Amino acid sequence: MIQRIQTVWMIFAAIAVFLTIKFSFYAGTLAIQNGANAVTSMATDGSYQLVTATNNFLILILTSALGTGIIINIFLFKHRSIQIRIILAAILMECLIVFLYFRETEKFSQGNFNIWAILHILIIILLVMAARGIYKDSKLIKESNRLR
Repeated sequence: MIQRIQTVWMIFAAIAVFLTIKFSFYAGTLAIQNGANAVTSMATDGSYQLVTATNNFLILILTSALGTGIIINIFLFKHRSIQIRIILAAILMECLIVFLYFRETEKFSQGNFNIWAILHILIIILLVMAARGIYKDSKLIKESNRLR
């Protein structure tokens, strides 16, 4: 199981997913809405707030489910077609998580993306590499069955 390269990619992806729970995606100053016209201005205290998975319950649940699903997917090594489907679903879920993070950043009047936001791109790359490894493994099994 561990000698397959896609297992290594999935382990790295799961580690990156769980790191995104701890580290922030964005830091900035919240916008204050005044009355009906919703004028945005900087907060009076000028302190930065961090956007992490623990700030939004939906992002936290989706991130935890994604990491757990990737770990479970490692042990489905005999069912390559199911593994591919789970990897594709994990890529879509990661895209949804990134979309939700961007929606959270709209609440800020100014701020910066943190260096840890790169982890989300890294997760997608690692999942694509794992899918490629599963596809090559499936292709090799089909070729060896054809030769028998």
